[in-house]
Amino acid sequence: MVQTPGLEAVADAELARLVAHGPPEEAGRAEAELCRRLGPRLRLYGLRHLRDGAAADDLAQEVLLLILERLRAGRVREPERLASFALGACRLVVRNQRRGRRRRERLLDRFGGALPSSAEPAVTGLDQRRLRSCLEALAPRDRTVLVLTFYVEKTSAEIAAELALSPENVRAVRHRALVRLRDCVGGGAA
Repeated sequence: MVQTPGLEAVADAELARLVAHGPPEEAGRAEAELCRRLGPRLRLYGLRHLRDGAAADDLAQEVLLLILERLRAGRVREPERLASFALGACRLVVRNQRRGRRRRERLLDRFGGALPSSAEPAVTGLDQRRLRSCLEALAPRDRTVLVLTFYVEKTSAEIAAELALSPENVRAVRHRALVRLRDCVGGGAA
């Protein structure tokens, strides 16, 4: 994350005051700087206590949002202790997540037997050999766009940057490739 120009040397407490009472432009810059400073600490707390990168990212985002909302509303009593407030908020959020998970598990244990079983999705009888041969019959660019879209789960913009195309062109290539693939798999022409 890039440092906010001019605010690197400002103390956390002063940044908190700028967020709460500063002019909108300064408040926005102060918020960005606080997020840059606190985000990695909050993520580390999440990694240590949740042992999952995605959950740690979610925790950091949730706590940063809580901090900014409280600062904007002027509800942080001691801005000098902002880091302690942030870590305390992490502790509470993690505790509440665990409590909610335990509550859901207890409810499932208690009432899970009464729940109707979920219906298994119908198997479509997909002929994997036919699909493979149809994919191989596609032009390399078409196949690459489909793989990057559905297997790697990249956005049109990401694929466009990787293949030196425009995002609109990626969407058009994907659409045409899907039509060809559907016709090939459904029609039997391999």
